[in-house]
Parts: sequence; C-alpha cells; structure tokens
Amino acid sequence: MIRDQRSSRGGSRDQRTNRRIRAREVRVVGADGSQLGVMPLEAALERARSEGLDLVEISPMASPPVCKLMDYGKFKYEEKKKASESKRAQLKVELKEVKLRPKTEEHDYEFKVRNMRRFLEEGNKAKVVIQFRGREITHREQGTAILDDVAKDLKEVAVIEQAPRMEGRLMFMILAPTPKVAQRARELARQAALSAKRAPSAPKSEEPAESAPEADMQQDAHSAAP
Repeated sequence: MIRDQRSSRGGSRDQRTNRRIRAREVRVVGADGSQLGVMPLEAALERARSEGLDLVEISPMASPPVCKLMDYGKFKYEEKKKASESKRAQLKVELKEVKLRPKTEEHDYEFKVRNMRRFLEEGNKAKVVIQFRGREITHREQGTAILDDVAKDLKEVAVIEQAPRMEGRLMFMILAPTPKVAQRARELARQAALSAKRAPSAPKSEEPAESAPEADMQQDAHSAAP
C-alpha cells in the first residue's frame, strides 16, 4: 500500500502521507484508534507496510506529529462521497422572470401570481417585470401600482430583495422567499436528498415467461375492440 509520494502531485495538499512525512519520529495511532506510541518514522512506515496501510499525518503541529494508519485512497473516496452528498442536499436557488403589462387582465395576473408563490415556496427568487409599449411609458405609475399589488399578494411568502427600478422601457423588482419559507425549502431539499439516498433500487421483474402470451392476448383484444 505504501508508495513513494515525494514527487506525486495527486497527494493531499493538507496531509502528508508515507514518504512525504518529514518528521524523524511520530506518534502513531492504529487503524482502530489504538495508541501505538512514539516511534521513528522508518519504524512507523514499516508498521504501515506490514498492515497494508498508509501512514497519514493528521496532526502536523503536534510534538511529535501524530500519524494514523489508514487506507488513504479509501479515506479520500469517502470524503469525496460525503462532499457530493452534501452538495446534492443543498438547495439550488433559481431566478424566474415573470412579465406583466400595465393592462394585464385580472385572470392572467392571478395565474402568474400563483406561479410565483409556488416558485418562491420552493426557495427560489422571482423577478417581476412590467413591460411598457408605446405611450404606456408615460404612465409609469401603473407599473408601480402593479408591483405594489404583487408584493402585497405575496407578502406571506416573499420579501422585496430589490425595490422597483426602471431600465429603458422595463420596470422590475426582485422578490426573495422570507427566511421562514427559505428554511422550509432547504429542509425539504435535504429530506428529498436523504430519501433518494435511502431508496432501494427497483427490483427486476421476475414474471414467468408464460405471462408473455397472455399480455399479447390482452393487446390483441384491445386492438380488436371497436
């Protein structure tokens, strides 16, 4: 298991292993956590070699440095796996743009507000845009009034992250979920990740071969139906 890693670029930057350890003597911890005592580096390397393990420096600032016997490749794999699972459990926040007009119909307005509510409850953000055309730009107060209505209708689930502002012929504001809603969304994402991790793989079908003709007969019967 022991390899000469003095010129290796693939080793950990924060943990020296095997021949990369510089101390003359080290305090050694066994693979099971037992204290094996202080010994010369060569003796520790020989102990690791005899057990088919690596010698890994886990406390370089101690005097002498503390090293542990372990399968370093397996250790790094488990670390990477845990980091990947942690990343999957994190909530990915998206920004959804919703466009409205100064003369948006009531039913269209309500439909878009419902969609924004659902999107915010999932932990995402919403960019509400009022698009002015032609002479509509002279009535910016209508756009402001619509954005105020949106903020009021969604006040239970959203806060204004960016106040209404103009960019050319567009007026927009950005809504973010309230801390309580965001926390609930993160918790649901974490639970979903755990459920996906624990879910068993679907079992293979073990239906007898004789069932195939029966399925064909049912298909023929459906095909023959008027």
